[in-house]
Amino acid sequence: MADNEGSARRRLADERARDAARAKRRRALVVVLGVVAAAAVAVAVVVMVTGRQSGPDPVAEYDGPLAPTTRQQDGSVAMAKQGVHAPVLEIYEDFQCPACRAMEERLGATVKDLAAQGKVKVVYRPFQLFQQDPLMSNSRRAANAAACAPADKWVAYHDKLFTHQPLEGDEGFTHDQLVSWASEVGITGQAFETCVRRMQKIEEVEDATAAAGRAGVDSTPYLALNGRKLTGEALTAEGLREAVADAQGSTPTPTGSASGGMSGNAAGAGRDAGGTRDAEMRA
Repeated sequence: MADNEGSARRRLADERARDAARAKRRRALVVVLGVVAAAAVAVAVVVMVTGRQSGPDPVAEYDGPLAPTTRQQDGSVAMAKQGVHAPVLEIYEDFQCPACRAMEERLGATVKDLAAQGKVKVVYRPFQLFQQDPLMSNSRRAANAAACAPADKWVAYHDKLFTHQPLEGDEGFTHDQLVSWASEVGITGQAFETCVRRMQKIEEVEDATAAAGRAGVDSTPYLALNGRKLTGEALTAEGLREAVADAQGSTPTPTGSASGGMSGNAAGAGRDAGGTRDAEMRA
């Protein structure tokens, strides 16, 4: 009787040990598979990012109509249908900033469509964010070339610059490239080429950079609707449309005049939102 009970206990102990070993192997397999899956995702992300930054595919593919563009007194470029003065969507950006390029891919078509429908006045405010070479010099050359571009071709050139954005750490936006890309969107002539090569608009770029600093812009991209920074869901295509709709009829205020940001439907009501710095690139 005692021998039988002892054998039963040993069999139970052995079975429990085998179960524990099997469970340990399953856990180890799950960990290994998880690591492999994560590595695969990481590789996919690297391939996507590398291909996006180095490939020639245009950003913000958009085949709809464009609202008229005009060069404003401070050098910024306004895009709006005639008679549309509000709400005002300001876009502070640096052509060398990868996050700005990503934002353009995500929202560029929506911005153009909203302006073409007469729902918003868009004001592009390129400036120089970066303070270290080669990023700084790349940024300055690109911003200067954009300032040289005529208003009626400006949006196409703007998109072309983001399409050919140099990889971080590479020297790019050379004068030859800037002139060549301009010709692809119909900007030609000696005046433009001279403006690019002699950096004739660099003071305007420096003024725009100083103005961005006074407005509280410390990173890019920085979008403000009627003077209030957009954050969170308002930086998605659907959220931006909602924010613009909610801002209809409100009065534009100077950028940086109010603290906080607008997220989603809080835009029209003017409620502060503590959203994250979505897709921002610090210098």
